[in-house]
Amino acid sequence: MTTTPPAFFVRDVPVYGDAILSPMAGYSDVPYRALCRAYGSAMQYTEFVPAESLLGRRGRNRFWMRLDKQPGEYPMVFQIFGNDAQKILRAAQNVLDLEPDIIDINMGCSTRQVSGRGAGVGMMPQPALVAETFRLLAHHLPIPITGKMRLGWDADQQNYLEIGRIMVENGAALIALHGRTKTQKYDGHANWDAIAALKRAVPIPVIGSGDVQTVADIARMKTYTGCDGVMIGRAAIGNPWIFARQEKASLPFGEIVAAIRLHLREMLAYYGDPHGLVLFRKHLKQYVDGRSLPQSLLDALLHTTDAAAFMQLLTE
Repeated sequence: MTTTPPAFFVRDVPVYGDAILSPMAGYSDVPYRALCRAYGSAMQYTEFVPAESLLGRRGRNRFWMRLDKQPGEYPMVFQIFGNDAQKILRAAQNVLDLEPDIIDINMGCSTRQVSGRGAGVGMMPQPALVAETFRLLAHHLPIPITGKMRLGWDADQQNYLEIGRIMVENGAALIALHGRTKTQKYDGHANWDAIAALKRAVPIPVIGSGDVQTVADIARMKTYTGCDGVMIGRAAIGNPWIFARQEKASLPFGEIVAAIRLHLREMLAYYGDPHGLVLFRKHLKQYVDGRSLPQSLLDALLHTTDAAAFMQLLTE
C-alpha cells in the first residue's frame, strides 16, 4: 500500500488518487481496468449489472462475469442498477461474499432500455425510490453505498440537488455527478457549475464527470468545481496514459504499441483466443486514432482472428 496520503475517503475506505476510470458497458472490464489501474486509475468500477441478474443461481454468464476482479483491485466498486429497492438490496447482499469494497447504484444510464423502466437515470424522477434504496442498503450492508447520477431527466427536471440531499440523508458515502441530463445523453456541454453546486451542498465526497478530455482538464475541473475526484469515460478509451497525466499525442508510437500488446495479452488471458482478440478490435481503433497507419495494415489488424498473426502485423 502506498504511503501517500489518501486523496479522500469513501466513509472508511481510502482512495489514493483523484482520476478514476468511469464504469462503461463494454469497456471497463477486467482487462482494461487492469491497464488503467497500472497507469493510476484510483477506483475500480465494474460495468453496471442489473439487480435481477444477481438474484438467482450464480454462474459464468455475462452479468456475473462483470463482477470478476483481479487481486489488488482496490477500492473495488460493484455497480448495480434496478427499479425495485428490495431487489437491489437482495442483489447487493448476494454479492458480498465476492468482497467488494463499495456498492454503487447507477442512476446515470440514459439508454431507453434502462431509464425507460425506471432504472438508471429513470430513478431520479422517483425521489421516494432513491430514498428507500439508499436507506435499505446503508442499513443492511457493512460496506459504503454510493451513487452515480446525472443532472436530472431533462432541462426542466434538474433535481440533482434534491436527489443528492436524499442520498446523504439515507446513508450515501459518495456521489458521482455527470453534468448532463438524460435527454442530453452526451450532447452539448457538461455543466460544471452544477458539479460545484452539489459539492457545496453535500458533506460527502463528490466525483465530477463530463467533458474531461485532456490531462489539463483533470486539474481544471477540480479547481473549478472543488470536486474530490474526476471520473474519465470516453477520453480514457484507448488512452490509459491520461491517468498518469501523460498526453497521448506526445508519446512515441512504440509506447502505444507496447500498451496495445499488454492490453491484448490481458484480453486473451481473460476471454480466451480468439474471442479476446475480436473484442479487442474496438479498443485498437481508439489506440491508433490520429496516427498515420496504412489503411491496408489497419484493415488487416481489424480483421484477423489469429493472435499470433495480429502480433506479427503489429510488429511490422
